[in-house]
Amino acid sequence: MPVTEHRPVLVATEADDFTADMVITELNRRHVPVVRFNPADIGEGGLTVSARFGTCPAPVVGQVRTVSRTADLAQVRAVYWRRPVWPTFQHLAEDDARFAAAQVRYGLGGTLYALEGPLWVNHPLRITAADYKPTQLALAQRLGLAVPPTLVTNDPVAAREFITAHGQVIYKTLRWTPYERDGVPVTGWAEPVTADEIDDSVRVAPHLFQVRVDKAADVRVLVVGRRAFAVRIDSDLLDWRKDYSALSYTVVDLPDNVNKALLGFLDHLGLVSGSFDLAVDRAGDYWWLELNPNGQWGWLEDKTGLEMSAAFADLLQGDNS
Repeated sequence: MPVTEHRPVLVATEADDFTADMVITELNRRHVPVVRFNPADIGEGGLTVSARFGTCPAPVVGQVRTVSRTADLAQVRAVYWRRPVWPTFQHLAEDDARFAAAQVRYGLGGTLYALEGPLWVNHPLRITAADYKPTQLALAQRLGLAVPPTLVTNDPVAAREFITAHGQVIYKTLRWTPYERDGVPVTGWAEPVTADEIDDSVRVAPHLFQVRVDKAADVRVLVVGRRAFAVRIDSDLLDWRKDYSALSYTVVDLPDNVNKALLGFLDHLGLVSGSFDLAVDRAGDYWWLELNPNGQWGWLEDKTGLEMSAAFADLLQGDNS
């Protein structure tokens, strides 16, 4: 039998990831071996994968190697899938680059996805399935969470009617996407929208319109395993992400029904961790906004002292043999 203490944790993330660094530091302190890699480093960056199927008693036998570390796939105890970047092979011709990129996703990715022994935090296929806001809205309502009236449509007439009926309405992107306008990066903040602003360009793609919650504050909730870390975020901003310097933080306890619903949310989606955004109105009621299945939280530990990275280390260190 392998020695449990020698079983590594795989951490898949980009080169500069402060949040992953925090968890790795905690795992190092506990003498848990870590093999960190980024899919974009395959080939010339020194990342190598080698796996065999159908020739050994185990379904998958092989290794993932970086320039300094090696992980035996049969020994991996957990995979922390943070913010990996897939290669684009810009030095290749367009068709060659597209072909090579697909082979990496389905070769390296497929090999890792085939592992059933490790705990995934979170499995990338589960992350993808959980990242659809309409699915989140419907599930939140089924679990008893208060959901602001929301319309997803590419019909400008329906959009105008919805805004006119509800008055205070905001527009939110259905998914954050890198985007530039005239060479300037544009971020999709939540923004107020009026019926007069709706024109036929709405027909190009579905848009998400949502009634604005008369909020007293926002609440970011990080769930790790069965532990919930809730932080109230006070500001005068509609979207607090616009200006982190304008925020103040308070650690809070969630109402039992909200805590239970968030745990049920992750269970339903097959996730073991997630970052939830909620709003608290002036009556003290909690409203659902969204789930980021792989959200940032490092700055909250720094601001509040909550032991979030230790909770991730606890989860990843667990013996899943």
